[in-house]
Amino acid sequence: MTDLMRMSRRRLLATGGKAALYAGAIGIAPKFIRPGRAYAADALAPGMIGGPTGFEGAERYQYGAETPEGRAIEAAKQLKASGVDRIVLGLSDGSIGQLTQPFPAGAPSIKELWERETGITLEIVGVPNGQEFTKTMQDISTRGGAYDIYAVEWNRLGDLAETGGIIKLDDFVEKHRPEWDDPETGYVGGAKGVSLLNQYRGSTYGVSLDGDFQTWVYRTDLFNDPAEQKAFKDRYGYDLAPPRTWKQLDEIGMFFHRPDNGLLGSTDIRNQGWGYTNWYQRYVSMGSPNQFLFDDDGRALINSEAGIAATQEYIDSLAYKSPDAISWGWPEQYGNFANGGAAMTCAFSNLPKFLDNPANADSKVTGKIGSMLPPGREVDGGLVRRSVLWLNLSASISSQAKNPEACYALLQWLGSARIYAWMTANPGGYFDPFRLSDFSDPLVRQTYHAYHMDVVRETVERTVPTINYPGATAFHNALDENLVAALTKSKTAEQAMADTEREWQRIARRTGEDKLLEAIRTNKEAWPTIIDPIG
Repeated sequence: MTDLMRMSRRRLLATGGKAALYAGAIGIAPKFIRPGRAYAADALAPGMIGGPTGFEGAERYQYGAETPEGRAIEAAKQLKASGVDRIVLGLSDGSIGQLTQPFPAGAPSIKELWERETGITLEIVGVPNGQEFTKTMQDISTRGGAYDIYAVEWNRLGDLAETGGIIKLDDFVEKHRPEWDDPETGYVGGAKGVSLLNQYRGSTYGVSLDGDFQTWVYRTDLFNDPAEQKAFKDRYGYDLAPPRTWKQLDEIGMFFHRPDNGLLGSTDIRNQGWGYTNWYQRYVSMGSPNQFLFDDDGRALINSEAGIAATQEYIDSLAYKSPDAISWGWPEQYGNFANGGAAMTCAFSNLPKFLDNPANADSKVTGKIGSMLPPGREVDGGLVRRSVLWLNLSASISSQAKNPEACYALLQWLGSARIYAWMTANPGGYFDPFRLSDFSDPLVRQTYHAYHMDVVRETVERTVPTINYPGATAFHNALDENLVAALTKSKTAEQAMADTEREWQRIARRTGEDKLLEAIRTNKEAWPTIIDPIG
């Protein structure tokens, strides 16, 4: 077993703040591509009031006074003059490097630039990866006031908002105008994207600092091999290509499943805590434009023909996975794919960044990775293809923060087009691209690969949210436990969905049905409507 396969997700992510060690410590060791030369000059481009200097292309990340970044910096300067001197940010260990490590050569760090331009000290307190929500709830419940800003999984915003532990940001958004819905640089989907990532029950409670949209990749060397193409067409009667439907994915998975030769058909994950995100993709694509989890009256819809069918497919897909698939997590998945052990998989968008890299001597798939849209289903004359958002970190402001407006200014600055693109290209952490400006940014495209960024952008357009209203953890745990029971054959697909529905009804009663109804309805505003042609 490789070092990568021995590591837990938490240990793997904990290396993220140490630049190249983020990948090196898990045995895939890419040396990240960096620009070829750095400028010596520290001058801003004409008309710019701030931004990084000292490297080629730095002007792309500089900003004028009437930009979201510029407005945030000017507001922070005024607040500094009125006495604000420090902001405490609680941040996952694995993310800290993207704020503290200079990138590229000759550049300042994000933290250094903020402090130099505003005079406000940014104190970053590391939080163990995987414990963000626990530490945040501890601070809220004890009134500890350890942090001004929390960075927690985006679908916890509802739970945090209902505790009163974080503040509503609507007034700050109106005042400082972040332009998250800008049609050229903003969130994919405009207002829908903002609703998906930053809002709960129609109000803004967080600022997204991540892009954990689950993305499908495949082995181009296998799919483009003439012998494989002929054998596949002889067996199934159509051309071998990246699958457009779940039926095609299952058939291609079975075709390439050759465990005796060290090759698995597909390794989209089935373990507890992660696997349900792949169940989601199968389930939500069963309706047009979506198969929802709840109706507008709050009634769970999963104990249905769609829910049972998706669960049965989920079970049947074990036929082309590892015998240990139920225990595989992210480290095993990445390690297997790096070793050339799978034809397809669904993972974070950073997989090609790590594995399709000439400097990564441990990867056997460099130059052999392709990126594809999620599979879907033909429904009502169109192709419904859906992915899912999972784990994504969102920053929110503590109700105990002494200077909430200064905190918001920092978050607007960090999450805006120019600074976020510069930050997400930095290999010192695991914040991934998600804004339109990221997908067109040369440095980001160099780090993540141009072929992949175009597909990730289109995947984001087809992404549904997981549950992100009060009780999210309990709802997901109930689904997760029943899916695992179905995978281990201790329950049938029908029993798993019926039991999940009963547990969801109990959770809804405990949480408050009236509160949930509003959250469910506003959550639907973030669901995609894009339908692809069948042909």
